[in-house]
Amino acid sequence: MKRLFFFLAFTWIVSGGNAQKMDYAQEYRQLSDSIQRYFYKAGNDFYKEQLPAAPNERQASYLWPLCALFEAYQVGGALNGDFKNFDHVATIIKKYHTDKSPAPGFASFPPVYGGGDRFYDDNQWIGITAMNQYGRTHDKTWLALGAEIYNFMMTGADTVSGGGLYWQEGVKKTKNTCSNGPGILLALQLYNATKDQKYLNTAMGLYTWVTTRLISPEGLFYDNLRMKDGTIDTHLYSYNTGTMLQAAIFLYEITKDEKYLREAKKTANAAASYFLAEGKFRDNYWFNAVLLRALEQLLQYDKNTWYLQLFQKAVNRAAAEKDIHGFWGAATTKNLVPQGGMLEILGRLALLRKQGVL
Repeated sequence: MKRLFFFLAFTWIVSGGNAQKMDYAQEYRQLSDSIQRYFYKAGNDFYKEQLPAAPNERQASYLWPLCALFEAYQVGGALNGDFKNFDHVATIIKKYHTDKSPAPGFASFPPVYGGGDRFYDDNQWIGITAMNQYGRTHDKTWLALGAEIYNFMMTGADTVSGGGLYWQEGVKKTKNTCSNGPGILLALQLYNATKDQKYLNTAMGLYTWVTTRLISPEGLFYDNLRMKDGTIDTHLYSYNTGTMLQAAIFLYEITKDEKYLREAKKTANAAASYFLAEGKFRDNYWFNAVLLRALEQLLQYDKNTWYLQLFQKAVNRAAAEKDIHGFWGAATTKNLVPQGGMLEILGRLALLRKQGVL
């Protein structure tokens, strides 16, 4: 009888039956505490890449995990009114900055430890969060950072294959949705802040390029276009669809052209059906956090919350796989990127609940 009770309880959790009972704000605090306790390296003021540490662990994480934490702590600040962790991550990110030609930007690894290649998408994620913080504070330091990153990303643009941005500085092998989608978002944020037409022109040009070259029949977005032979890598990731979905919403808000809203709704339906099928996450938590950003913005124009209900079910299902340290996911090795992604998801769901949406 006892075994039957525990089985039914587990089934209830996994099926999403406790969606209204999970305290997302508390889960956010617990995961944040675990990240600070186990991933942060007080000795040199950087973060680790993974737990347990790799045999050849480097002195710091790559930049990408910090991009995940940066947005997660920005959301947490909006939730709790405490931006201490956000400010701290911002100071660590500065240590990845380099002034090298042709434009300042952020390296994938700290220059003090040898530096690394520069990727346009890593920089764009930082720019997006900086602009989110500018929208909250109107502190022009964040606006200047967003503009600097825009200038860096535009060094990766050319007219080969009709336009678009490359993924990695100096490597002209692919043009990816992951470097064009967030590039569109950054440009639109800068346009909203400054009304400088160049930003809107850039965004619309990139949006047209991606929706011409990398969109699936269902309204999802493929990974990249290969420059060598013009073939397409058809892998589907939730963050690629998320950035393009959010771009369509921004363009609707700016232009009032209904076609962008129609495109956004089509993409949202396809994304929910594909990436959140059966109430579970198909890919990386952080990828899904980027998708959630877009679905949250779509709520202003589509009051149906079924997308968010699928997210709740997926989070509840994932909770069954938490380890003894409070980290999420079934894998034995815990990487900071998905942990940062889940932190953002929990923060966003907590905010939505606080607002009475969930």
